[in-house]
Amino acid sequence: MSLISYVVPVFNNSGSLELMWSTIAGLFEGEACADDYEIVFVNDGSSDNSLDQLKAIAKRDPRVIVISFTRNFGQLPAILAGYARSTGDAIINISADLQDPPELTLEMISQWRTGNEVVIAYRSDREDGVLASVFSRMAYASVRSGNRSVPAGGFDFVLMSRKALELFLSMKGRNRFFQGDVLWAGLRCSFIPYVRRRRAVGRSQYTFAKKLKLFFDFTIDSSYVPIRLMSLCGALLAISGIGYAGVIVLAKLAGNVPFTGWAPLMVVILVTSGMLMLMLGVIGEYLWRILDEIKAKPLYVVEREFSQGVQE
Repeated sequence: MSLISYVVPVFNNSGSLELMWSTIAGLFEGEACADDYEIVFVNDGSSDNSLDQLKAIAKRDPRVIVISFTRNFGQLPAILAGYARSTGDAIINISADLQDPPELTLEMISQWRTGNEVVIAYRSDREDGVLASVFSRMAYASVRSGNRSVPAGGFDFVLMSRKALELFLSMKGRNRFFQGDVLWAGLRCSFIPYVRRRRAVGRSQYTFAKKLKLFFDFTIDSSYVPIRLMSLCGALLAISGIGYAGVIVLAKLAGNVPFTGWAPLMVVILVTSGMLMLMLGVIGEYLWRILDEIKAKPLYVVEREFSQGVQE
């Protein structure tokens, strides 16, 4: 018998938690099922009654563990906390809003049994709104320009073996690219496509600001493309500047200065200063991440843990 751990980050998901728990539990009912399960819910500072619902579920099911943060720290810290607490032979990260189909985890477990250390369920399509779909495609197109191993639709619904999980947890960094770290080691991996469901209950807590932050993490943590683009732009500007200076010198020696007036000068100043500001912004993103690492603050703070063995 294998133990399958489910890690479920929770942030204001009170409308779907009961169904999420009962759906996962139902997968392991009956004598035909040879596995057991545990569910590690991580309450990431929810402001609704999610924590109360999770505590009630934990009282009914000894296989449920609830970790509660002191405040909202973000999805990745919640995933890491759940991973650190899980004890299973295979560990599955799944969203709490039921947009990822829990029944698909049976196929993921089957793929794991064939020898795959990592099983990724990637989004081949999604039932979300048009804006969410367009933003997702644009973001992952950028990611794939530096890392072709990431599926076009992206993923966060993934199974890892105990070996893969320990390797993942050994990686350090506060602003990590989750998908890139999962694939980085090159362990044996299989992919399962699925259509991400439309949210049936509540509304998405993933704001535009959070999506933009995730996009920057994608781009900066997964490749050196921004730095190389800056170097290329700097080289092109330098070459253009030298050529332009040469033209001016020759025109001056010939007694014929072709550019009178301020327009050409303003164009050069605006283009050059704009490029410099863009470059400084990219460098600032890298420096901010270095500063964040030097501070070495904990990624999350656990307030309480709840289960049948550990209660208030």
